[in-house]
Amino acid sequence: MSRKPRPRSATIKDVAARVGVSPMTVSRVINGQSGVGPEARAAVEEAIRALGYTPNVAARSLVTAAEPRIGVIYSNPSAAFMSDFLIGVFEEASARGVRLTLLKGEGGKPPAEAQIAKLAASGVAGFLVTPPLGESAAMLEVLGETGLPMAAVGAHGVAKAICVRIDDRRAAYEMTRHLIDLGHRRLGFIVGNPDQAASAERLAGFRAAADEMGDVEVVIAQGDFSFASGLKAAEALLDADPMPSAIFASNDDMAAAVVSVAHRRQLDVPNALTVAGFDDTPAAVMLWPPLTTVHQPVRALASEALRLLAAEIAAPEGATAVHVDRVLEHGIVKRQSSAVYRVRP
Repeated sequence: MSRKPRPRSATIKDVAARVGVSPMTVSRVINGQSGVGPEARAAVEEAIRALGYTPNVAARSLVTAAEPRIGVIYSNPSAAFMSDFLIGVFEEASARGVRLTLLKGEGGKPPAEAQIAKLAASGVAGFLVTPPLGESAAMLEVLGETGLPMAAVGAHGVAKAICVRIDDRRAAYEMTRHLIDLGHRRLGFIVGNPDQAASAERLAGFRAAADEMGDVEVVIAQGDFSFASGLKAAEALLDADPMPSAIFASNDDMAAAVVSVAHRRQLDVPNALTVAGFDDTPAAVMLWPPLTTVHQPVRALASEALRLLAAEIAAPEGATAVHVDRVLEHGIVKRQSSAVYRVRP
């Protein structure tokens, strides 16, 4: 005899649908936040009782909390990037009276779905995600089910999310033009994680600048933004015949790996090999020679994303959602790892 299917528990979306409001409004009522009128609040409370919806115990404990709580989900193979990112988030959260709950994935991968669901059910008012997680379809689907606002740093065109980034394509184009202007005509490029839109954008910018000149040869190697992948890519590029006179890596960690391999091969940087990176993290100035790199304002990106997310959480019900694609300025930082091309003996 077949078993009867177990009845499905009511969800926050069920409550919202019954009242005709957004899941965010239901979350605000549960968490005791402002921005919900008395009639809507009463209707939500009645729907919760009628449907037997039971909010997570952690969410109930927030009813008297004055500060909103935001879940920060992060996983990035670059420790230098994450250091700058978290500093920007912590400073902005402190200034705005926002509490943070951190959830970490490993190796650039999202946390387990159960961990994400647990965070979503804990009473957070929104989510802030780091690259590359802002482009993880599986994770975005889980977060989208909550109906809560989300901000993604470094992501391109994520629906129903606040995206804060730089113009990766333009930045890579400008760095490549800088290398060309130094006289380099055989360029190596290390691509970042193939699952990130930023990687494709940076490669497109590099190719656009090289194609524009007509006399530039390029050699491409695949990386994933980690130092280890940069070592492997550098070996492949420096084994090319002829080898490139300049290598542009998609982040500073991989560029640092190129410098390391060059030193081991007794190649003088920058006289025998120019190296350029991307991000301008602390790693860029902690090796010799210091890296010429694209300055990506990581702290400012994190801070702006949290600011916009906090503003959306605090906005009254019915206000226009702050779903934006905010692009911050980048820059080209010229240091000792780049030099004018010299013909090798």
